[in-house]
Amino acid sequence: MTQDQAKTGKTRQLLGMKGAASGEKNIWKIRLQLMKPITWIPLIWGVVCGAASSGMYSWQLEDILKAAACMLLSGPLMAGYTQTLNDFYDRDIDAINEPYRPIPSGAISVPQVTAQILILLFAGFGLSYLLDLWAGHDFPIMLSLTLFGAFLAYIYSAPPLKLKKNGWLGNYALGASYIALPWWAGHALFGELNGTIVVLTLFYSLAGLGIAVVNDFKSVEGDRQLGLNSLPVMFGVGTAAWICVLMIDLFQAGIAGYLISIDQNLYATILLLLIIPQITFQDMYFLRAPLENDVKYQASAQPFLVLGMLVAGLALGHAGI
Repeated sequence: MTQDQAKTGKTRQLLGMKGAASGEKNIWKIRLQLMKPITWIPLIWGVVCGAASSGMYSWQLEDILKAAACMLLSGPLMAGYTQTLNDFYDRDIDAINEPYRPIPSGAISVPQVTAQILILLFAGFGLSYLLDLWAGHDFPIMLSLTLFGAFLAYIYSAPPLKLKKNGWLGNYALGASYIALPWWAGHALFGELNGTIVVLTLFYSLAGLGIAVVNDFKSVEGDRQLGLNSLPVMFGVGTAAWICVLMIDLFQAGIAGYLISIDQNLYATILLLLIIPQITFQDMYFLRAPLENDVKYQASAQPFLVLGMLVAGLALGHAGI
């Protein structure tokens, strides 16, 4: 292994990505790997989109600090809790697909993982309650959203429900957790969460379902052996790849159509334009070789998806939805 390859493996390990290096001994780096920092980014971005859609965010120091605290809640704490919990319940699958992961490799003990899950969970509850106090909410909406998110993460990963066994339901729950929940949190922190925002973001989460399915391609062999009905297992790799890209593109286009209906034509046009390079990278990488190019595809195409989310949030805030 070259020095550059070793460095890349170490970086992937810290971010919690596929193809990470093995043999890490530093317990704090191992804990960070369990929390998969690479997965925090869409949740942090969801908070930004929610703040934008509220129409009430301002670039004052207090609002900046509130937003930063909400990002800490959604990303490192609750996404970290979710990812650690998922690794805990997926240790048998990871032993097949990714044996270098911290738990199947024995780099961290089960009691240490359990402690990490509980610390992240209760830190999330505490911070969300403090955000409710800070925002002056009569009803603890931030705490309620955190409780709901924690429950959703648990039934996604843990038996007997283990929603991830069902390719459609599990991936939609994951997509909603990554798009709708942090969006609701950002919106509720600065404005008033309403039914329209809830419905629109749940609709947007159908595009997130397509993104969630991409993560199933790296574990298709282990899922098949253990009877988990992910979409690549149910439909085959090629068909599942097409399902992914169609859901991502079509539901984004649906959001653009809604923006046109509320006279936000400029934002709708920008959103549609962002879909074009996304389709290009889907064809270049993912549709041609989904198993080999899943990471490359996500790095190239998904930035256009997340930019589109912000465009939609700004449009909704501008329209006063």
